[in-house]
Amino acid sequence: MADRRMDADTPVFAIAVAAELAGMHPQTLRQYDRIGLVVPGRTSGGSRRYSTRNIEQLREVAHLSSEGMSLPAIARLLDLEDENRALRRRITELEGALRAERENRPGVRVFAAGSSGVVPVPSGRRIRRSTEVVLWHPDRG
Repeated sequence: MADRRMDADTPVFAIAVAAELAGMHPQTLRQYDRIGLVVPGRTSGGSRRYSTRNIEQLREVAHLSSEGMSLPAIARLLDLEDENRALRRRITELEGALRAERENRPGVRVFAAGSSGVVPVPSGRRIRRSTEVVLWHPDRG
């Protein structure tokens, strides 16, 4: 059997349970799904399944709506939160890749841009300056 780990985005709650957890009527959840505000996952049979993140979003929608924010404004805010979450994940990935690259190439501080792209230049190697551009950047501590 496949390893199926649950996280905040795993769709597990049926609409009745999700509505109860969010403090809303199931019809409200259906309406939010129709307008694309909070879109749950679907089973192979087409039934809605809500994740814990969906439940959090529903609670946030209820709170913001009670504060007077319009549904289109709430939808935009939720989209921006999703985008922010994805960008933070990507930053973490890139920081890990950069860290790994630095660990694999200790002491490399000179790079050359040539026909094959930008490459690190090992200490002591001469560069043909007529065909390549040499860039040097001191360590920043």
